[in-house]
Amino acid sequence: MSPYANTCTIIFFLLFCTVSFAVPDQKPTAYDAVKRYNLPPGILPNGVIDYELNPKTGDFKVYFNDTCEFTIQSYQLKYKSTISGVISPGHVKNLKGVSVKVLFFWVNIAEVSLDGADLDFSVGIASASFPAADFEESPQCGCGFDCNNGLLFSS
Repeated sequence: MSPYANTCTIIFFLLFCTVSFAVPDQKPTAYDAVKRYNLPPGILPNGVIDYELNPKTGDFKVYFNDTCEFTIQSYQLKYKSTISGVISPGHVKNLKGVSVKVLFFWVNIAEVSLDGADLDFSVGIASASFPAADFEESPQCGCGFDCNNGLLFSS
């Protein structure tokens, strides 16, 4: 075998190995995608199983295994198994699938926006503000931010 053939064989082998073992680009998590839009990841509860995002239009869908309910401060929230909307830097509009209980009624949250250091959650005619820093961690279904991870402490 000629030296030229050996060199070609080695180059071919190296190229084959490089292509065979290359790791494909992984899609960022939904929480990372939210952060890219300058919103805290905790606007999504733990448990996202998949999502779709059109980076040109901002249209998105987020999928959970089931509905998710929890309380933040005195507000009871419910996320359907699929939520959707349009995301842009610091803002989510046309939100569908997220609701808050007001007195005895469930009202849809239509928009979430970052206003300085606060997150505003709007139901159309009314809104509530929370410190954005409170949403750096994602709430847990069932217990929100007040979970003890199933551990019981005795005194």
